[in-house]
Amino acid sequence: MSINMVISEKTIDQVVNHQFDSANDALNTNDTIEISGFGKFLFNKKKAITQYNKLLQMKQAYENTLADPDVTDKKKHSTQLRLNTALTDIKTLKPKMHESKTDI
Repeated sequence: MSINMVISEKTIDQVVNHQFDSANDALNTNDTIEISGFGKFLFNKKKAITQYNKLLQMKQAYENTLADPDVTDKKKHSTQLRLNTALTDIKTLKPKMHESKTDI
């Protein structure tokens, strides 16, 4: 497409990235979005609740591992990275489920 219209690949890449970044931002405040030519995307609350509960269990397991004095430094570092990822995912999902933010 860019060859026939003499549009640089960089310009097309920037436009596409902007569209998907905007769509991602819109999903933070809306349950559905529609992108022309790509379709409609829905936020599945049932799956989010299941995933949220799974993340809470993982968070607890990681905290228990970090509290264990017999764990090696390598394992602690790896577990801390996984815990940080789980906490980020929890913070992302929680507002979408319209729950209080007090237990994070």
